[in-house]
Amino acid sequence: MKDYYKILGISKAATDDEVKKAFHKLAHKYHPDKGGDEKKFKEINEAYQILSNKEKRTQYDRFGTVFEGGQGASGAHGAGPFGGGFGFGKEWPFGEVRFDMNSEDGVDLGDIFDAFFEGLGVKQKRRTYERGADIQVSIELSLEEAFHGVEKTLRYHAHVRCAKCEGNGHDPKAGYNKCTACGGQGEIKESRNSFFGNFVQIKNCKECNGLGQIPKKICEECKGGGRIAQEKIIKVEIRPGISEGQIIKIKAAGDAGEHGTESGDLYVLIKIKLHALFERRGNDLMVRKEVNVIHLLLGKKIEIPTIAGNKIQIEVPIDFALKDHFRIHGEGMPYFGAAGRGDLVVEFKVKTPKKLSPKAKKILEELDKEVENE
Repeated sequence: MKDYYKILGISKAATDDEVKKAFHKLAHKYHPDKGGDEKKFKEINEAYQILSNKEKRTQYDRFGTVFEGGQGASGAHGAGPFGGGFGFGKEWPFGEVRFDMNSEDGVDLGDIFDAFFEGLGVKQKRRTYERGADIQVSIELSLEEAFHGVEKTLRYHAHVRCAKCEGNGHDPKAGYNKCTACGGQGEIKESRNSFFGNFVQIKNCKECNGLGQIPKKICEECKGGGRIAQEKIIKVEIRPGISEGQIIKIKAAGDAGEHGTESGDLYVLIKIKLHALFERRGNDLMVRKEVNVIHLLLGKKIEIPTIAGNKIQIEVPIDFALKDHFRIHGEGMPYFGAAGRGDLVVEFKVKTPKKLSPKAKKILEELDKEVENE
């Protein structure tokens, strides 16, 4: 069983923010585009997808694995999917106990049920063709694109389903030969003696990949794999308000699976360029504005730029403390997937005259006296 906490280098008590920070740090270090380890990067991404999702993290912490659709957790060995324990004595109702030693943990109790239902003709023989691999790419956006939302065209290399054989890897019309290695069963049985008695180890036949038969005519285009490598081009719709480090999952846009099996997913990592004017802080935007102290005292309006491209005139109250930030509500970034926007926060930098004439100095001294007498 993979230790996702160890992969990200965090404790089980880590907060969501700590999980995110650990992922960003490792993803930056191992990203293939930056010469990192692709295998390690995929492992880091897998850990993040589990631990950043509240429901999946709860399942992982409880069962040691993640499952969907309400199915039992294969990682919880020693307990059946219906809450009770499995007995290995004479009371076992399905006859000979069967184990599949191909799993990472050595024992997959789910195959006990597989064997039972295959015997009834309900379940087909297992195939060893693999689901397509997941792929991760990154997109760099400007802050304006993140504000407005944008459609991006992605180009990346992946395995796609072979058009000539429609992903089969062979010509079905040419027929099949019975696999001589497994006698058409798709499985190889090996007996094992253990403390519990005699067990049968079930392995998928490597010659026919668990099909029990071998195609007579292999596809020349894909050499029997059912897929070929080429450049894929897809369009990605990015909604307004997306943030740095967010990941968009595009179902079945990854590598095509072998022999027509399920395709992997595409994960799009969002990167946002630094802006020359605005600094993003969550959904708020920070802008620094240089102001003339005389203009402030006279109550003149100050022009502030916005991320939308327009400008807003503001008037700073006389009793406003310039060390504080001036907040313009609703002029920040959109809330991702929700209505409303953050704020535009203005940080003032006071500009003072480089030189004062005697007349100007006298006026300021009189003003100083007036202010002190109030």
